[in-house]
Formats: sequence, C-alpha cells, structure tokens
Amino acid sequence: MRLKINIDSSRTEMPCFWKNIVTNNKDQVLQEVFGFDSFRPLQEQAVDKILAGEDVLLILPTGGGKSLCYQLPALLMDGILVVVSPLLALMQDQILGLESKGVSAAMLSSMQSMEEIRATENALRNQETKVLFVAPERLNNDYFLSFLDSLNIAFFAVDEAHCVSEWGHEFRADYRELGLLKTRFPDISVAAFTATATPQVEKDIVAQLNFKQRENIIRGTVFRDNLYINANVRQGNGYQQVLNFLENRKNEQGIIYVQSRAKTESLAKFLQEQGFQAQAYHAGLSPADRKSAFANFIGEKTDIMVATIAFGMGIDKSDIRFVVHISIPKTIEAYYQEIGRAGRDGVSSEVLLLYGTADIGVLSRFIDEVENEDYRNLAFKKLNTVKQYAFSEGCRHQAISRYFDENNEPCKTMCDNCNEPDTERKDITKLAQKFLSTIYRTEQRFGQNYIIDVLRGSKVQKILNNQHEELSVYGIGKDLSKSQWKMIGDRLLELELIRVGGEYGNLALTDKARPVLKSEESVDIRAVNFNISSKNPSPSKKSVKPKYNFDESVFESIRALRLEIATETKMPAYVIFDNKTLQAMAYFLPNNKEKFLQINGVGKVKYEKYGEQFLTLINTLRADDFQEPTQ
Repeated sequence: MRLKINIDSSRTEMPCFWKNIVTNNKDQVLQEVFGFDSFRPLQEQAVDKILAGEDVLLILPTGGGKSLCYQLPALLMDGILVVVSPLLALMQDQILGLESKGVSAAMLSSMQSMEEIRATENALRNQETKVLFVAPERLNNDYFLSFLDSLNIAFFAVDEAHCVSEWGHEFRADYRELGLLKTRFPDISVAAFTATATPQVEKDIVAQLNFKQRENIIRGTVFRDNLYINANVRQGNGYQQVLNFLENRKNEQGIIYVQSRAKTESLAKFLQEQGFQAQAYHAGLSPADRKSAFANFIGEKTDIMVATIAFGMGIDKSDIRFVVHISIPKTIEAYYQEIGRAGRDGVSSEVLLLYGTADIGVLSRFIDEVENEDYRNLAFKKLNTVKQYAFSEGCRHQAISRYFDENNEPCKTMCDNCNEPDTERKDITKLAQKFLSTIYRTEQRFGQNYIIDVLRGSKVQKILNNQHEELSVYGIGKDLSKSQWKMIGDRLLELELIRVGGEYGNLALTDKARPVLKSEESVDIRAVNFNISSKNPSPSKKSVKPKYNFDESVFESIRALRLEIATETKMPAYVIFDNKTLQAMAYFLPNNKEKFLQINGVGKVKYEKYGEQFLTLINTLRADDFQEPTQ
C-alpha cells in the first residue's frame, strides 16, 4: 500500500498525512516520508528495538541520524511519541522538520500562553498530533503526568541523554529524575539518544532511566569521515589565524567559539571589518537579541556566529561548514559535541582548534573553585585529556575515539597531523633543560610568558623588579623566537614534564622533569612543529572532496531557489532540503518526477510540496550529459 499524500504548499495548512499511513513497512516509510532508500549503519537495529517495545540507548555521532530512529517508528506505532529534549531551539527545529514531512508535531513549554497549552493538549487528546516535545522539567509536574495518563503513548524518547549522567559534561538535575518514566509508565518503552557517552556515562544512563533491557546499548563509531580536524598553537589573540582560515570560506556558514562575551563582540567586529557577515552571540544579550541573532543564522542572513558555549546544544543546523575554537574547551565530550555541529548533512567540513598554555591556567582556576572533591578531580582529569589532545602529534580522530573507548586506526588524511606527515624529529633536550631550569630558578611562581621573557633576556620591569636579570638562566635563550619557546613549553606540557596551576597559571615541574634535567632522558619534537610558520592554518581547504563532482554555478542556482522558498514559507533552508541533497540534484539534474524521487533526501512528501519548483529550475539548467542517479 502507498501513503496517501496531498500536501498543500502552505506549511500552516499542511494536513496530518500520518493518519493515512496504511502500511507497517518501515522501508516504505523510510523512502516515502524521509526520502532515503536505505538505513544508515545501526539505524535499523535501533528502529527494530523500538518497534519491539524494548528500551534502547543509541550512541551515534552528530549527524548520524539519531532523530530518524525515533521519528520513523512513531509513524508505524499506535499512539503518541513523547520526546524529552533539553532546549526549546532543538524542539522547534525538530517540529519544523517533521511538519515539512507532513507529520503533526507540537511542544508544551513554559514560554507558551495558557491558551496555546490548552489547544495543544486538546489536539493530543483528539489524536491530531503525533509527536510531542517537552523539557525534562515538565515531567516533574503532577498535572502533566496526570495528563499523560490520559493519552495513548507509543513510547518515550530521551534526546541528549548524556545530560542524565553526573559523569557527563552537561549534567542536568532534571534529567536525573527521568527514571520516574519507568516507574509511572512501566509498560511503555524508553529510547535514549546521544552523541557523547563514555562507557561510564552509558552505564549511568541505562541505570538512571531504569531500563528493562540494560544490554540494549547500540554504539556507533565516533569517527566522522567528512570532518577534517586542524589544531594549531594560537598566536596572539588568534584573530589573524582565524582570518587566514576563513580566506576561502566566504559565503559558507560556521561557528567560532570563544571564551568570553567580550571576545565574541571584538572578534565579530573584526570579521565584519574584513567583509564577513559575522554576529556575536552570548548569554549577556537580551532574549530578543539572542532570538534575532539565532534567526539570522538559521535564515542564512549571517554566515558566522561568534559565540560562547551558550550557542551550543540547541544548534541542529545541518549545513554548517566549519567550527573554530579559539581556546581549549573544558572536555573532550564538549569539544566533540561542538565540532559535531559541522557537516551534519554529510558534506565535507572542517574544524580548527587554536590553543595556548594560558588556556590551561584559566580553566584550572575555574576547576579549583569546584567544592566537590570528586567532581574537581574528574574535571582536572578531563582537562588533562583535552590538553594532551591539543598538544598531540598523533592522529586527532584516533585520540577522540580513544577517549570514548573506541580503538580506531589513524585517519591517514582527515586531520592535520596525519595529512602533513613529518618523520623528521628535532632533539630539543638541551632547550628543554633550559626551559625547566628557568622554571626552577624562578621558584615555579610564574607563567609561560614570564619564563620565556627571562630566557630571551627581556628587560621588562617585572623581571628587573624581581632581579631575575641576575639569574644564570637570564638570556640563555636569545637565539630562539618567542613562538619557538612557546612551542617548546607546549611540548613539555604535553609530555607532562611541567604542569599549570596556581591562581596566576604558574608553571611547575613534575617528577617526570628530573630525568630530563639529569640528561637521563631526551626530548624531541616534530621538526615541522618547531618551525611555527609552517603550522599556520592554510587558507586552502583541506576537507574531503564532495561525493559528487557538480557544477558550482548549478548548485548555487538550486541553493538560491531553496533560500527563496525558505523565506516565503518562513522555514529554515536546511529543513526543506539539506546541502547533500542539493549537491545530488546539481550532479544528476533530474528532469522528471521519477528521477527526482530517486535523489536521496527527497521522498514523496517533500516532492509534493517543493518538487515542481525545483524541477522547473533544473530543466533550465540541464546539461546534455545528464547521468541517471545510481543507488
């Protein structure tokens, strides 16, 4: 049987076609509603568990297709799907996505009027809504739980499930209480989804959610084969390095994460002066300004969002092409979550981390203020892992995988360390001894910049006031640049010969420094790393080649039509069709309905709504050497 679809061009008048589904064929729904001919790895396994009424935890990387795993079975099951989601922005994004496929979805939130809430509740009672999104806080409300009692619930889905665990990077107390779902509704299954979970966190999730089938943990690889990873020592404030990175990325959308509100403003202004469409986003903005900034980015009026981590989990935009961090993040989990914003559509994307020793000191001071000793020790452990990752000379994808207890081979071509192999090593033992000795002679009371100033014989007033110009180590490093000494300091930090601590980020020796000082152990560094200039981010793109070798002008014409439709319908452009689907259109140039439906990501629902407009345009762009889509 086929789906009976009759979609009006107006989003507000879209019928709830899901009521007309008369098939129990998951593959048919996958193709006709979601526009895919086959499941991605592990999707079908998760879908089958849900359809069987079992509890399941699915761990897939960002962009791995987690939402489909609960949206699709909901269309094949009797009753309402209740999705627990942490942010309104996430809910709104998914609602728009479902509505674009003809599925009626709604939310209940504190931001709604009582009239809106009552209307939503009535639609749910009358089975006019298939998917309901709620924040975890609402499940602590007795009235709402009683309301759920009155509904026919198919199953519960817990999105961003790592928030359940106290050992995760984004623990939320309200998520901890979600175990009540199985207590209150023991016969209704719970499906949990996240992109970031260590083995410890995943065990905590299934325990806290009271899974009946605790063995139902489906874990995908954390490796993102469309994501190219760069990491470089930050020079100064890093603004020029960012500019170099963005040189060939005009008209592409991306996010730049910085540590402070002030830096979002200053970097956004700097980029605007360089001709980029950049905007600042931080928690200090008014709600109206944050909403406006978010809408500009989603609506493609702003290309670059310069933001604090306040602009994080709520971003579900599929066509972000790059993510830049201008300082070290707190944890690998947070970093992986944030770089996961890039390339959700499967199209090649690139990320850049700019780091410095000073970052470690800043974050260490924050951690020192944590009262709970267990959490404090865990935070320091996680920070140390991030530090090692940033300073590492090995495969970056492999380092991330290792953190999540996954044993992957080096990526070979998808990170800077693998793509720029350099077997030549430089012995820096004597230089390391000079650096370590200077830390010792200055009584381990100063940060990296001060140590380097002493080594280079600087006459800054602070050195003169401390009379450190009289030390034997004063000026013994004049032959090296400040950047080279910073690289040496970072290498010593990576090898854990020194640590950063204290209120002012002072450097101190560890036990591992002693054998080096005694010449019992040597220290080396990649020769290319010692030459700072060779590690600057290149303006050329190093990301993987696109799947299709399409004409760029054709793609931009199709993209322009998508933006026009998005503006008219007040829908995010990527909800209509993502960039991967547009690339396939630009390559195959389908000239009729049958061929258009063969494009992955289209499906019957979206064809009825948008297909004719795209076909009309494509028929004006078709080349003589049109190729049939291959599946």
